[in-house]
Amino acid sequence: MSFGKTEHHKEEGEPLQRQKEKSSFFGLWAGGVAFTFFIALLGFLLARIPGFSLIGQMASAILIAVVFRQIFGYPEALRPGVAFSSKVLLRTAIVLYGLKLNIHTVLQDGLGLLIRDAGIITIAILVTVWVAKRLRANPVISLLLGVGTGVCGAAAIAAVAPIIKAKDEDTAISVGIIALVGTVFGIVYTILRPVLPLTGAEYGAWTGMSLHEIAHVVLAGAPGGQEALAMALLAKLGRVFLLIPLCFILVYWVKSRSGKDSTGNAKVGFPLFLLGFIAMSIIGTYVLGSVIVVPQGFMDFVSSGTTWLLTAAMVGLGLNVSLQDVRTKALKPLLAMSVASVLISVLAFLLV
Repeated sequence: MSFGKTEHHKEEGEPLQRQKEKSSFFGLWAGGVAFTFFIALLGFLLARIPGFSLIGQMASAILIAVVFRQIFGYPEALRPGVAFSSKVLLRTAIVLYGLKLNIHTVLQDGLGLLIRDAGIITIAILVTVWVAKRLRANPVISLLLGVGTGVCGAAAIAAVAPIIKAKDEDTAISVGIIALVGTVFGIVYTILRPVLPLTGAEYGAWTGMSLHEIAHVVLAGAPGGQEALAMALLAKLGRVFLLIPLCFILVYWVKSRSGKDSTGNAKVGFPLFLLGFIAMSIIGTYVLGSVIVVPQGFMDFVSSGTTWLLTAAMVGLGLNVSLQDVRTKALKPLLAMSVASVLISVLAFLLV
């Protein structure tokens, strides 16, 4: 009889134990997600300080995450939530980022710029990869930096990283570098503006075709006036638009390389978030504001929310960064990217 009671209590206890384990897992998962948003908040506050305001919330948050990792180590107990932020929230942010792209504007008003943008992107990637190969630099970081330089900075890096199966730490290092270099170039453009023989529209086209992040384009374009800023954003939108075909090209390239892999282990899944990005671009262009009227405040809220999601995701990536890896992996790709950035700045100047 006692044996039967023991089995009975054991059967009742097992579901209870599983419930406790699930509850504990959920608590750690939620804590990990909350932790990435907390550091994102610290990055937001740090970016309000003069100096740090130039590199922005995202880069500031990554910096804090990297410093935390070096001092306290990776928060292992919170790994499920941190991994969720760096993967799921990252893809969600990329999908929502599509709302920033107005396809109609790009195709109607910026077709000429779009053609030049395609040339800029191609040269940025090829030059970065070519110089990196000569320097024997890390090929993954170099490719990510080439894409970030050519297209739209951190968002492009985040979109491409899953396709080429980049490590979290390599993605975070690339985002940090692109933010730093783009800020430096944006400041230099602003300093050079008064002495350049360019009209407002030409100056705007130059900044939009050559600078890294949308924030850097705004930083450099705004001092040129409203016409310069409008042209800068139009040119930049063209580069964001070209992220779509670029991702498809990279998917095909990675699959073709994987097919030649003797191990036969590499598999490339289609990046479904890219379809979400395209869908959101179509909705933002042809539905919101025409078929469905939404307040500007709502669009601003979505834009702000996208930035926070992307920042929290980058925090998750930053927590995987080791400074030893930065010292050994980042310097040569940084040099390769800098060479490409200077080259496309000169090329874009000649094209306007």
